[in-house]
Amino acid sequence: MPSKHKVIVASPIKIKRNDQVLVIAGKDKGKKGRVLRVIVAKQRVLVEGVGMVTKHVKPNPQTNKPGGIIKQEAAIHVSNVQLLDSEGKATKIGHRVEGDKKIRFARSNGGTLADKIAK
Repeated sequence: MPSKHKVIVASPIKIKRNDQVLVIAGKDKGKKGRVLRVIVAKQRVLVEGVGMVTKHVKPNPQTNKPGGIIKQEAAIHVSNVQLLDSEGKATKIGHRVEGDKKIRFARSNGGTLADKIAK
């Protein structure tokens, strides 16, 4: 039986996990946060402290989780966020090859973007 849903071919997302982003559209416009998760198939990102929704949770005695009402982040579309450079300004992302590695850099100031952020 054929599927009811259309299969969307996802284009590559230039925003990665742990990047600092600025929300440029929607109810949380102007907020800054760190990307917690990237959902490539749906073209969405989870940003820390952005798009908060209320969720009702049942208690689960097996995992020792209490029930109640919790607030958590909801995914927002990747087109509604823009990467921040090292100076905290919104920027586009470019790619260049240095040696044998392809690295990301900020188009605004030409600085390289770290793949992993030290905690």
